[in-house]
Amino acid sequence: MKNNPSLKGLLIALVAFMIAFGIYFLFLAKKNYYLVDNPTPNTYYYRINNGSEGIISAGQSVSVDLNQGKNSIKVFDQNKKILYDSAFQVNKIRGLLNIAHQDYYINKQYYGYNLKKDSLLLELNKTVIDGKEYLGGAKHFNKLFTDDFYYNVDEDYDKIIKNIDKVESRSKIFRKQDYLNYYKEYYKF
Repeated sequence: MKNNPSLKGLLIALVAFMIAFGIYFLFLAKKNYYLVDNPTPNTYYYRINNGSEGIISAGQSVSVDLNQGKNSIKVFDQNKKILYDSAFQVNKIRGLLNIAHQDYYINKQYYGYNLKKDSLLLELNKTVIDGKEYLGGAKHFNKLFTDDFYYNVDEDYDKIIKNIDKVESRSKIFRKQDYLNYYKEYYKF
């Protein structure tokens, strides 16, 4: 077989392409998963879609498998007495089950060139938490399930998002105290 430069170039390009995708999927791709979260000091037992029993301790988050569409959950207290039996709808590829019905806040962080954070904050709604107003328009959430966010409670915002030529946002769900800590640190009034 003769030395064929175009075949050699094609093989090198294919190998580089496979290495690039391997690096992306191993290190850079955002994982999609569902969490059961418990910010309370209590322990709960739960059963999703009549599957095996799960346990979640105080302050813990547990990854769970959910089906697209309708799902059901039974939640029990630490004495295994049933608290409630409910159904919820899953539409997206990541979500949070709030089995203790605690307060969470879904906040949007804005990225982009020519971003004027101060004027942007004044344009957004105010959120009242414990009688105090907070700028930024975070949405309060205390229902059983939500999938209306990009970053889950156990993830951080990206430090830098490249190649944004306009103002864009990413949403993250916070536990109440985590949101108050984030607000104090990020906005620094």
